[in-house]
Amino acid sequence: MDMEQNRPLRVIVSGGGTGGHIFPAVSIANAVKRQHPEAEILFVGAEGRMEMQRVPAAGYKIIGLPVRGLVRPLWSLKNIGVMFDFLRSKRKVKAIIQDFQPQVAVGVGGYASAPTLNAAYSMGIPCLIQEQNSYAGVTNRSLAKKAQKICVAYSGMERFFPADKIIMTGNPVRQNLLENQTSQEEARQSFGLEPDKKTVLIVGGSLGARTVNESVLAHLDDIRKSNVQFIWQTGKYYSQSISEALEKSEAVPNLKVMDFIGCMDYAYAAADLVVSRAGASSISELCLLGKPCVLVPSPNVAEDHQTQNALALSSKDAAIFVADKEAKEKLVQTALETVTNDERLLSLSENVKKLAFLNSSDIIAEEVYKLVVEYKKRNN
Repeated sequence: MDMEQNRPLRVIVSGGGTGGHIFPAVSIANAVKRQHPEAEILFVGAEGRMEMQRVPAAGYKIIGLPVRGLVRPLWSLKNIGVMFDFLRSKRKVKAIIQDFQPQVAVGVGGYASAPTLNAAYSMGIPCLIQEQNSYAGVTNRSLAKKAQKICVAYSGMERFFPADKIIMTGNPVRQNLLENQTSQEEARQSFGLEPDKKTVLIVGGSLGARTVNESVLAHLDDIRKSNVQFIWQTGKYYSQSISEALEKSEAVPNLKVMDFIGCMDYAYAAADLVVSRAGASSISELCLLGKPCVLVPSPNVAEDHQTQNALALSSKDAAIFVADKEAKEKLVQTALETVTNDERLLSLSENVKKLAFLNSSDIIAEEVYKLVVEYKKRNN
């Protein structure tokens, strides 16, 4: 089987469902390509989910599986159909693996990674999983026995995974955020803001943005009276109702409202303080950029992992924690008090930087390649 030694590197990457899974998956693929330009990479996703558009846009081929999540309560009859789809997906993956002949499978969490890594494991393909959160997702927990390596971003993950498989790598993030050399003044001017005024960036995500948005609407008066300017990403889903609410109120000239910010690198550069949900990708970006932040964990996520993520930072005085149920009352006031306190901003920035991991995607790509080398030795 000398042939195996000479064949180009072939990697299956699987998972998705949310940007928090897709960004790391694409970052890992890009790092594998940087290190091994000849590598062939195939993504496996879930039909009808976000990855089916995002992955081709990043330049990779993706095949969709008819997989979906379990319905609560677990004894629901609908789960019979879910299990049937899982088995269909696993059969489909086995055919994909026979055709593509990967030497390694990478799972990043999300529906598709369960049947993909289960099938890969049963066919003798080495598996690596990447867990973004401080509270491991149910898919990755179920795959832990089958993975040779588990790449994590937080300490204390031995409570979910076998300690000897864990590698501390951090989360891969969007590369362009780190490469932006724009000054704070230029970044502010690009949003039509004053170059020398304190600036707060409020990032309402997609559907998880409601509480954050309601908190801003409830305190337009405080924002208007302050000597601080705000960039507010509302999320497309809420933009209509928010613009209607703003039309009925007195103008707020120091509030720049956008449904979606295309150039997040400029938005981060403009901000002295960021208000955000506590998704793993967002937190990793804030750590790398050393951005002082107020985190409002979304309560509508599996296993409340955003609260765990936020506490991992706030317990080290690397972020300010505001609970979702208290946000409407406290969020804007907390942001205004923090952004005008230079000493507080500096200590938050210094502490959050200490939690950053550089070159996460490159380290994970190296671990992927080590598994391929072992696989080739075994199959030679």
